[in-house]
Amino acid sequence: MPRTESAEPVEERIQDIDLEGEMQGSFLEYAYSVIYSRALPDARDGLKPVQRRILYQMAEMGLRPDRGHVKSARVVGEVMGKLHPHGDSAIYDALVRLSQDFALRVPLVDGHGNFGSLDDGPAASRYTEARLAASALSLTESLDEDVVDFVPNYDGQFQQPSVLPAAFPNLLVNGASGIAVGMATNMAPHNLIEVVAAAIHLLENPDATTEELMEYVPGPDFPSGGILMGLDGVKDAYANGRGALRVRGKVSVEQIGPRRTGIIVTELPYMVGPERLIEKIRDAVQAKKLQGISDVNDLTDRQHGLRVQIGIKTGFDPNAVLEQLYRLTPLEDSFSINNVALVDGQPRTLGLKEMLSVYVGHRLEVITRRSRFRLARREERLHLVEGLLIAILDIDEVIQVIRSSDDSDQARSRLRQVFDLSELQAEYILELRLRRLTKFSRIELEAERDKLQAEIAELRELLASEQLLRAQVARELDAAAEAHGTPRRTLLLNAAPPKARSTKGPVDLQIADSPTVVVLSTTGKAVRVDLADGQVLAPAARRSKHDAVLASIATTTRGEIGAVTSAGRVLRFSPVDLPSVPSSSVHLSAGVALRDYIGLLDKSERVIGLLRFDDDTPYAMGTRTGVVKRIVPSALPVRPETEVIGLKAGDALVGAASAPDAAEIVFVTSDAQLLHYSASAVRPQGGPAGGMAGVKLGSGADVIAFSVVANVEDAIVVTISGADGTIAGTDAGRAKVSSFTEFPAKGRATGGVRAHAFLKGEDRLRLAWAGPADALAVGTDGASRTLPESGAKRDGSGQPLDAVIGSVGTQLGA
Repeated sequence: MPRTESAEPVEERIQDIDLEGEMQGSFLEYAYSVIYSRALPDARDGLKPVQRRILYQMAEMGLRPDRGHVKSARVVGEVMGKLHPHGDSAIYDALVRLSQDFALRVPLVDGHGNFGSLDDGPAASRYTEARLAASALSLTESLDEDVVDFVPNYDGQFQQPSVLPAAFPNLLVNGASGIAVGMATNMAPHNLIEVVAAAIHLLENPDATTEELMEYVPGPDFPSGGILMGLDGVKDAYANGRGALRVRGKVSVEQIGPRRTGIIVTELPYMVGPERLIEKIRDAVQAKKLQGISDVNDLTDRQHGLRVQIGIKTGFDPNAVLEQLYRLTPLEDSFSINNVALVDGQPRTLGLKEMLSVYVGHRLEVITRRSRFRLARREERLHLVEGLLIAILDIDEVIQVIRSSDDSDQARSRLRQVFDLSELQAEYILELRLRRLTKFSRIELEAERDKLQAEIAELRELLASEQLLRAQVARELDAAAEAHGTPRRTLLLNAAPPKARSTKGPVDLQIADSPTVVVLSTTGKAVRVDLADGQVLAPAARRSKHDAVLASIATTTRGEIGAVTSAGRVLRFSPVDLPSVPSSSVHLSAGVALRDYIGLLDKSERVIGLLRFDDDTPYAMGTRTGVVKRIVPSALPVRPETEVIGLKAGDALVGAASAPDAAEIVFVTSDAQLLHYSASAVRPQGGPAGGMAGVKLGSGADVIAFSVVANVEDAIVVTISGADGTIAGTDAGRAKVSSFTEFPAKGRATGGVRAHAFLKGEDRLRLAWAGPADALAVGTDGASRTLPESGAKRDGSGQPLDAVIGSVGTQLGA
């Protein structure tokens, strides 16, 4: 064999590196990668990189809510191959979380199949299917309009958005959790409607304080509901970004058999499943730490939702057992808030105002960039349309110029010279199709030109005004809240959970039994105002949402009062756990829905009044069918629930208030009749009685308002008319404010006098109210509305309203 020469030796290159320095540098690079590329969300869109890439890639794949689902494995493969090279399990886990309605307040992925539960994991990606939820479109909309910067993917072959436009504050709405290197984040979810209201307030008032923003966002709103005990941790978290919360499940004590009592759990703390609760209960019973429990059954199903039944042994106090459950099981759980997110590429701990400020700044930039993009496109299109119109107006000469030219370059040049066109316009005319030369096309082009000019003027005006930009952001936020918002699920209680009850010695109730006033708004919000001895409730210094008062009642912190419902019941409750607000600044927006606080109302039942059981002053009620009744509250039996009027089938209470003999009872009917007479004409009756005839109703009419007027000389009557078939919220109607003295008194059970004249298209009163002259009107969202000036004739037709009024009440302190 021929001899081969050996290759030249390779010169060795050995470099000495300090091991400590290399380890420090490598660890810092790893920590940087985890913090910025994996674990922490961006404060602008509230998404981690993997979540953002999933939503963007699904949008690129066309997986819209109106399209069919596709295999999750396909989505995972597309995301991994193009944008996220970190393994399919990490991508699928993120996709699953985006679809879980028990993890996110507003899910962003619509999953089909087994996407897991609080106690079980999801099926494999090859068995499940997914598409974008409608809410995700609000996060990804306008990506093709240069609203955000795009950056290369991991290998430079594709582009991906550095952040999503995010039409609602996703960071606050859905929260976040993640563990980085040396830092972690754990953010609570919130109610979309409340967060949007706070963002709009910050847009309109950039100097707003955290306390003012908390009037709109009083606390977290977990997907699983529950009861948040104490707001001190919430205030800490909103002020400095860190706080600890205690969340309890929602329970009720019910009879589960002829001689058996049970504790029924219908809501659990965030991320606590029924199996975990049952396991902890069984462990505590076996360890003899928990006594008095006979059995535990999980009765959860799709029809009734979560329902865990805990049987109580005979002879045990259910409330004492419940206290042990709170102490020993996850029926009461903690949630630590640590609001760490990326701001300008740097991890920061954020309070409520900082999070909202970052988001508002982001949306202002998005709207500005989108407006500039649209302006440029419309100016380009207008330029072409104007050139085309020039060509159509003198098309014969245009054709002659083109036919006499040797080639397209010469034709383009001659067109520019003859008609004074730009190069783009000349090129566009050369590509013109003959079918565009009709008379109809010219009309279309002129209409398009006028439309483009109007849109360009509007966009220029928008870009020139900071105020208009903020108003546009507010409008789009309102639209997102209306499209995706849902009512609050978590009940907020101001009182912290009491300490465990000791086996010996007196019980520590913690809260002093001091004078207080319970205030109920017309929208159902209730607060407790603690007062010093001799202090009275003062009017609010400034207007806030939900501040129209339906009823207020003086009591003590640990006293008991009654909630009168539309079903003719009085439910006894204590105000001890109602949210407490300072007497110097009472705003009902910080309140809790009283129906949720009581928790014993049917879906169609609502609270219409409050009463004190130790009051000897008669209390009056009026029903939809015109029945009136007075009772003496001190004569009612001491029971958790008491029937105060025997209602006929289909009837309901529409109003209730304290009614001494000197006061006037007022009925207003849907056909615009008002009747009032002295309360002394109605003798008090016992609880089971069905009342007596209060007003004579016309054919097809019913009672829409019942009230009691104490000071006739200073009272007004508000009436709002409309059409019966109009869709709610589309027509504000016409309103009239008249002096109460305009309406003569009539006898009980008569038809009354006309209170409003209907115009063409109107056929009924939508709303009516009689009370003090300083009345306050609010919309269906609780925001303040303006009433017309008082002094209209009693049978006038009123003035058109510019916004829908949902209810009218008295002012705070009135």
